[in-house]
Amino acid sequence: MKTIYTIALAAAYALLSNTQSAQAQGCVAVRHMSCAAPAGTNSADFFKQRSGHWQVSAGYRFFRSYKHFVGDVEQKQRVEQGTQVINVSHALDLGITYMPSLRWSISANLPVQNNDRSSLYEHYGNATAQNPDQKRFATQSQGIGDLRISSSYWVVNPASLPKANLSVGVGVKLPTGNYRATDDFHKLTKEGKDYTLTLPVDQSIQLGDGGVGASIELQGYAQLTKTMTAYANGFYLFNPRETNGVLRNPTATTIDLVAGQFSVADQFAARLGVSQSIPAIPGLAVMLGGRVEGVPAIDAFGGSKGFRRPGYIVSVEPGLAYMRHKTSAALTVPIAVYRNRITSYADRLDPLGLKHGDAAFADYLISFNVSRWF
Repeated sequence: MKTIYTIALAAAYALLSNTQSAQAQGCVAVRHMSCAAPAGTNSADFFKQRSGHWQVSAGYRFFRSYKHFVGDVEQKQRVEQGTQVINVSHALDLGITYMPSLRWSISANLPVQNNDRSSLYEHYGNATAQNPDQKRFATQSQGIGDLRISSSYWVVNPASLPKANLSVGVGVKLPTGNYRATDDFHKLTKEGKDYTLTLPVDQSIQLGDGGVGASIELQGYAQLTKTMTAYANGFYLFNPRETNGVLRNPTATTIDLVAGQFSVADQFAARLGVSQSIPAIPGLAVMLGGRVEGVPAIDAFGGSKGFRRPGYIVSVEPGLAYMRHKTSAALTVPIAVYRNRITSYADRLDPLGLKHGDAAFADYLISFNVSRWF
């Protein structure tokens, strides 16, 4: 029975430490970035590890966003009219962890991204007179994202496998991702001829945000039964820089002093769930939980000017985890059940209180992570 408990706890560890706290599930520009915890750590590992051991990890993530929301109201007419913006994102998260002791770990995580964004309004325009054939064009961005270096510490020594434990993590985010990515945008002359302009791509597919950030994280687990373990995780990234100097529309004759540049926004994530081992398949556990992630309208420190699409996503998160020897893997598919594009700092300056921008969200996210200790 101890082995079954180990598997249940291993799954909880796998989901906690494979947390991709920042998932960027649409136009709400949550940066692709790994959380503070070492990816893929599980209870069996803690039995075997000694000071000086290393872990490497890789995680793939995918989403496709296309449903627009103003507040929590879906703008279904956008899909019906064909004017929706479609973001498709693929990301590979690469990580390495060193454990000076069983309780202390130091990690570095770097995302590699490939983003595609197709729309009407950014090119010929949504209006029928401008774009009668509803011709859609795409812009892309590819490359590394923002590097995260972090450290976490378990309050109780994991080697003793207590029924409950808590880890505290801190980290720094470095602006290694290109936050000035550009691509060609299609425009029409007065005569109806196509030409292109090289402009910054939308904030939602920029590879970085241009700021140095600091993060805090809490994560923990608790044994509920011999085969079931509860897990929880909370994450907040502080981004003190207000804007990154990138003009949304450098060709404009006048620049919006509030939202003319890209904002460097805070972001947050939290999750809670349970892991249940499957005795018939040694090493396998199923997981079910909930998660919330997003971007606030007002940062905790520094100013909040600049263009951002604040909001949050609440998801149900089923998953599978498998552990064998020094290798662990986890597959999770968060499914959105509630999406809300809240009013931004710029929206709130409207004296009539009528301004409220929109954002596109994904229906689900696919995340697969694998790790190996050496």
